[in-house]
Amino acid sequence: MEGVFTYIGALTGHGNGMVIGHLILVVAIIMLTVKFSTKNMRAVPGNMQNIMEAYLGGVIAMGQDVIGEELARKYLPLVATIGIFVLISNLIGIIPGFESPTSNINITLPLALLVFFYYNFEGIRENGVVHYFAHFAGPVKVLAPLMFPIEIVSHLSRIISLSFRLFGNIKGDDLFLWVLLMLVPWFAPLPGYLLLTFSALLQTFVFMILTYVYLAGAVAMEDEHDKAHEPAHA
Repeated sequence: MEGVFTYIGALTGHGNGMVIGHLILVVAIIMLTVKFSTKNMRAVPGNMQNIMEAYLGGVIAMGQDVIGEELARKYLPLVATIGIFVLISNLIGIIPGFESPTSNINITLPLALLVFFYYNFEGIRENGVVHYFAHFAGPVKVLAPLMFPIEIVSHLSRIISLSFRLFGNIKGDDLFLWVLLMLVPWFAPLPGYLLLTFSALLQTFVFMILTYVYLAGAVAMEDEHDKAHEPAHA
């Protein structure tokens, strides 16, 4: 944010340099976290290994209800990597003197595009081009000319939804913290920090679960088709 002091901004100035600087910082934190988590792998995990294993287990549990355990494990690297990147990016902005990379649309938009292109790629790879796009036409052939453009617009809107939801919420959180620190710079902001931490966790969860949901819709079309044609039981 222009006019707000950041340590990196004091060196690079406000603009792309500051955003890149915070991105490098986030990546460095992630790399150090992973290094310490895997430095001494043991059957009885230490603190960092335990935290990372709990995180990965939570990601699998999250995806299990959406896409099944097998596919949740298959897409674990993507979802877990996005999750840890978004979480640290969100949290770093809560620390005075730093800014969240995810409060910049130039960061959240590529993340959304990554998810968009990847789940469509997986849908085409698993189902074939014809069958995948035929699914956009819906189950009723007569309504296909109407349903197909609606589905295309619906899928494209996911890019806006993913990127602007994350960007808007984190940008709002940063502005809220900035105003709070200007008005009451000492003890009063402490409840605000708790609220902002919860918001950072919530936005990370939403981005991850939506990634699993979009992947499920792309690669599990056969399951949806079978369920739609199951006879109703009294």
